[in-house]
Amino acid sequence: MNIVDHYLAGLRQAMPPEALAELALASGASAVQLASLRQTYPLCPDSLLRLLGQYNGTYHQRYAGGTVLVYMLGSDVFEYPYYLSSVEQILKDGQANQRSIADIYGHYLDDDPAIVDARIDAGVRQGRRLCFSHCMNNGGSSRLYIDFTPTASGKVGQVVRFLHDPDSYLVIADSFDAYLRMLIDDEYAFLTDENFD
Repeated sequence: MNIVDHYLAGLRQAMPPEALAELALASGASAVQLASLRQTYPLCPDSLLRLLGQYNGTYHQRYAGGTVLVYMLGSDVFEYPYYLSSVEQILKDGQANQRSIADIYGHYLDDDPAIVDARIDAGVRQGRRLCFSHCMNNGGSSRLYIDFTPTASGKVGQVVRFLHDPDSYLVIADSFDAYLRMLIDDEYAFLTDENFD
């Protein structure tokens, strides 16, 4: 069993019935949609494409059977569950984020270099990173990225978690596969009862 099927099997077992029923309304991205994502992000991991091929987004995503709004992912910040962005949302995020972390924070980075993990290149335009997930607060509090242009100490394809107030950018996994493995090993801890009340 590949990592995505393993992840989804455990996710379905851990999900409350209402969320599971809503997730059942979702369908996968088309081959054309996945090809457009690969064209924009040539290093997009196969495992993310496989995940999107099963579920093309869970954030106010419209499907034939209805609209889906389901937490499907987590991070190292357990109070924030995350949605899976659709191919369209990922591409829109990439086009909208033309500034770099250095542009956004300016001299604050000099005052507080701990804002950015040393493995992340603050000079790279944010849209070059693939934003695959926004947290429950519409992404304002936290987002997840796949980073294809790390510093020399980082790894191509590392997963970056942005957290707001206090702001920080941290590498939480060396790859998307390792990220899914982390969530499996944490036993889907983001699926807490409070997040589904």
